[in-house]
Amino acid sequence: MATGFMAHTLCFWHDTGTAAGMVVADPVAGVQPDGHVESGATKRRCFELLDVTGLLGRMTRVEARSATVSELLRVHTDEHVRRVRNESAQVRGGDAGDGFSPVGRGSYDIARLAAGGVLELVTAVASGVVSNGYALVRPPGHHATADTGMGFCTFNNAALAARHAQAELGLNRIAIVDIDAHHGNGTQSIFYDDPNVLAVSLHEANCFPPDSGWVEENGAGLGEGYTLNIPLPKGSGHAAYLYAMNTVVLPALHRFQPELILVATGFDGAYWDPLSCQALIADSYRQMARLLTGAAERLCGGWLVAVHEGGYSPWYTPWCLVGFIEGLTGANGDLTDPYAGITAGYGAEPMLPHEQAVIDQTARLVPRITATVPAS
Repeated sequence: MATGFMAHTLCFWHDTGTAAGMVVADPVAGVQPDGHVESGATKRRCFELLDVTGLLGRMTRVEARSATVSELLRVHTDEHVRRVRNESAQVRGGDAGDGFSPVGRGSYDIARLAAGGVLELVTAVASGVVSNGYALVRPPGHHATADTGMGFCTFNNAALAARHAQAELGLNRIAIVDIDAHHGNGTQSIFYDDPNVLAVSLHEANCFPPDSGWVEENGAGLGEGYTLNIPLPKGSGHAAYLYAMNTVVLPALHRFQPELILVATGFDGAYWDPLSCQALIADSYRQMARLLTGAAERLCGGWLVAVHEGGYSPWYTPWCLVGFIEGLTGANGDLTDPYAGITAGYGAEPMLPHEQAVIDQTARLVPRITATVPAS
């Protein structure tokens, strides 16, 4: 079976308005109008590069649909859903609840389409239509909590996928591995006391949200031990991330024995991304995809769905996605990464002692994970 792929043109049309990077344009305050850093342009370029490299044609397209309100309410509060709907009905839109994350006119319907498309892709994997899948969607989701959007995120697509798998597909144990450069705080908050969802986040320490995602945040109540954070120091690169995958992520997945693996896939940890200080290269994402795909094949029949989150370099993010898709599908694109010669030296940089120390600290928590749900 082929890898499934889901995208929809309207996702590229989610309107984040004018801004100076991430700050809303305000000429009175000296904030000159320009493009918002989370725009449709970069993800459209991702889609186009997948097409040009031939990788898109080697995947099976899965059609998107709109998530129902009932599906959204499995994760989000009614107040949050109504706010997004009302804000997106305004001529100039509004925000997702944090006063900071843009909701353009019509973004409620687009966010429902993104979320529902991810649910369809999960269903396609679980029903044997495709072997695994990638959802190229926006708005992103991993910062959205139950009651508010934040960090450019509206509805938490990965969390909704996990609850869909449990409610509709009869699955119980779901693992969510977040490789975005920013802490998956929304996903963590939603599942913090839930032992049936293992939430693992690799991210740049103290980046966004500030003071979030420390090793000590390890779950609560019955969910204690089922949240794992790897807050990597600034500048952590290829070697550190692969060490984290092999030392923490794969052993945690093995102990948890998931029935489905969801990957919150952000490419903002790459060189040249404006919103982080990490040092990953396209091959980093290729190798992580191979490791996660291999784990899925060993543990849960290959059932893995990756959901696009961040990544803001319009010229390098698409090549990082190509690397990830190559790792996911096992196929090579028809074109060679033009930046590979530049980044080869970056990828050869060794892991530093302070990077290893953080990863080893999290690794000591892995034995707390079991495949047996704790008794209440």
